[in-house]
Amino acid sequence: MGHLYGGSSLCLTAILIGILVLTLSTPCSNSLRINKMKSMVYQSPKFELEPGSVADKVYFDMDFPRGHIAIKSFNAEVVDEAGNPIPLHETYLHHWVVFRYYQRKGVEIVEQDGVNQRNQSNFKGARNQGVCQENQLGQYFGLGSETRKTPTFIPDPYGIEVGNPAEIPDGFEEKWLLNVHAIDTRGAEDRLGCTECRCDLYNVTKDRYGKPLKPDYIGGLHCCYDQTHCRVRKGFQDVKRSLYLRYTVKWVDWTDSILPVKIYIFDITDTWSGLNSQHNCLVEHNVAKSCKGIRGTKQSCIDTRRKGIRAPTTGYVVYGVAHQHTGGVGSTLYGEGYMLFNSNLWNRKGGRE
Repeated sequence: MGHLYGGSSLCLTAILIGILVLTLSTPCSNSLRINKMKSMVYQSPKFELEPGSVADKVYFDMDFPRGHIAIKSFNAEVVDEAGNPIPLHETYLHHWVVFRYYQRKGVEIVEQDGVNQRNQSNFKGARNQGVCQENQLGQYFGLGSETRKTPTFIPDPYGIEVGNPAEIPDGFEEKWLLNVHAIDTRGAEDRLGCTECRCDLYNVTKDRYGKPLKPDYIGGLHCCYDQTHCRVRKGFQDVKRSLYLRYTVKWVDWTDSILPVKIYIFDITDTWSGLNSQHNCLVEHNVAKSCKGIRGTKQSCIDTRRKGIRAPTTGYVVYGVAHQHTGGVGSTLYGEGYMLFNSNLWNRKGGRE
């Protein structure tokens, strides 16, 4: 269930994605011996931003721990060349996602042609276990503006198993892909509108592939793609910045004492009705133009969405988190008659950050 504010008469776009880590097993006494934790800090290639500009970069073969391991956590933030964290009110981290894939040995994937090459025989995606259609939400890790204050640690004795030689197709090797989407809001005429990717502020009428947008599409990912610009105040100037996504991965070497978990991503916009097996995750939706206010607050509108989705397997939830964009109040995941977790972003994200 997602709660999203729409404080103006405009129909705003929002995103709500639930990420679960599920295990089919419960721990027993011999499962508690976990190897020594390892940790490594990595940094993405440089991307540059100036006031109003957008970077939506894809980096194949990103730096990542190798071998048969269990991932315990993955945290990230945007930093400058000196390693200083960049505040969200200056650079809005729309999202970052990390995909796992298999690449044929001896074949190089050209990054600028990466989207097309994903469909070729040299590239095989290794998706999470979620229910969304093949081209949506297949990542293993990913968050957005909530990154800095969201713990991602998978408790012992669990871990996300990767690098298992038995799962890697013959002639291929396991690699990882990073997508970083950041918006520079310094001097923005409408900072909130820029982070919501309102098409009028970006002066965009076509998507990144040159396809005309539908008349009722007022904002979203199709309007704030790489190298677009959001409107800034007249006469405002500031320096161009070189930025990086700094990410920290913690893991342990794989042993039989670790209980493997699977990643499931569910989308509140999924149109699945239960009448067939086809899922259609839309990723974003419009907040209602008019809805009930919240008693005792100055908020004029709260839009609530609910979606029932059948999980593909049974098991135990060991970690869960919700990803929402600007205006999101919180998210609650229910099982059959009971609450699994509640992610309240409203109280946690006060202040300018």
